[in-house]
Amino acid sequence: MAKTEEDNGLDLRGSTEKLTDNGTGLEVNGGLTPGDTPVDRYGFTGGAQQFSGHSAEVIPIEVLRQREAKWLEMLNSWDKWMAKKHKKVKERCQKGIPPSLRGRAWLYLTGGKVKREQNQGKFEELDSLPGDPKWVDIIERDLHRQFPFHEMFAARGGHGQQDLFRVLKAYTLHRPEEGYCQAQAPIAAVLLMHMPAEDAFWVLVQICEKYLPGYYSTGLEAIQLDGQILYALLRRVSPVAHRHLKKHKLEPILYMTEWFMCAFSRTLPWASVLRVWDMFLCEGVKILFRVGLVLLKCMLGSQEKLKTCQGLYETMELLRAIQPQYMQESFLVHEIIELPVSEKDIEKEHNAQLRRWKESHGDLHCKSPPRMHGAKAIMTAEPPSRQDLRQRPTIIVESPLADKTDGETADDAKDSRKTKEEKQENTILPPQESINPYPPLSDPSPLLKHMTVQGSKESLSSAEHDTYL
Repeated sequence: MAKTEEDNGLDLRGSTEKLTDNGTGLEVNGGLTPGDTPVDRYGFTGGAQQFSGHSAEVIPIEVLRQREAKWLEMLNSWDKWMAKKHKKVKERCQKGIPPSLRGRAWLYLTGGKVKREQNQGKFEELDSLPGDPKWVDIIERDLHRQFPFHEMFAARGGHGQQDLFRVLKAYTLHRPEEGYCQAQAPIAAVLLMHMPAEDAFWVLVQICEKYLPGYYSTGLEAIQLDGQILYALLRRVSPVAHRHLKKHKLEPILYMTEWFMCAFSRTLPWASVLRVWDMFLCEGVKILFRVGLVLLKCMLGSQEKLKTCQGLYETMELLRAIQPQYMQESFLVHEIIELPVSEKDIEKEHNAQLRRWKESHGDLHCKSPPRMHGAKAIMTAEPPSRQDLRQRPTIIVESPLADKTDGETADDAKDSRKTKEEKQENTILPPQESINPYPPLSDPSPLLKHMTVQGSKESLSSAEHDTYL
């Protein structure tokens, strides 16, 4: 069930090395020296998820600016857009949220913004408490394992690891009956790359309680159920892959646990991770199912591909090393959008698998709340007030879209036509390698460099420094 790799392993229940056994202060994680290694556009200095030109799309700067203006307009009237133009919000998430607004968009999509406003002072209260020593000890041991090649988490005891500790500790106090599961750490780390600690905490709460309820509880019953749902859906999507896994008795829990529990954050190239998360936080868990089904179909979906994996061990090795062309951003996103797996399909199969579970195992030990399928479902279940959605600080933008009463622009129509043309042109073959318009930086910015090396103990709060906008 658990997989452990050097410097980047996933062992769901603890590890053997503690963060600061000798109390010597800051250390460099994984042998990295901040400032000595070029940093890519996402903050990585190395590792499998570092940026490479062939793994990501190239977006012209003019298009990016147009998208930013559209997203700013949506965020300023979020309730109206979600109520009346949710389809357009979904389409824009599928195109990719602009990097400068991704953290704020995720906060709004998940309902984390509303939770934060309705629970002002809660995170500070939890942050000030010492925490359960059992969970504190395990969390400390896990900190250095989270994205050791990212500049934010490279320094042991640096600001990134400190904020990660704060968020995870706060969650164990918020849900003491659930405690801490190691797969929550990469989820929280991804969030911290895009937002302050308090915002990351509330988005983590929403993911654990609304998007993936029961995933991180003792016994991992929810993830086992979803593994069976994935397996059943695979029969329809790729009969060849399904027969192969059935023939070799390869249980879903062996290959999909890390995929789903970490929302593919430890599996895909970083450009693809961000696009998957944009869609996942908008549309819900069906996106994770679609990603898993696409990867299984691409790796095991033909007799020709199965010639090299004639047994259980060979198949597991193949699924541990997904071929890069199947994880490439534009190819993967296209396949995810085109795959016909809906919330209805997942819920139907969920009910069927739940009946089978009860027949073989009895009632579930962990009673999880019902799963919410994305941002629309969350907002419908818990309608926010305008006050809860008010942006702080208020953003006033001279939007080029201001004179458009319906929120649509010529660019939207152009994008729509472009999308249709792309759908007709795209095939199973991934696109050709493209040139990276953002060459790696020779050195991190002075601010980030200072914060990493010196290990500032203060997190940038959303009220003081809105650095992720």
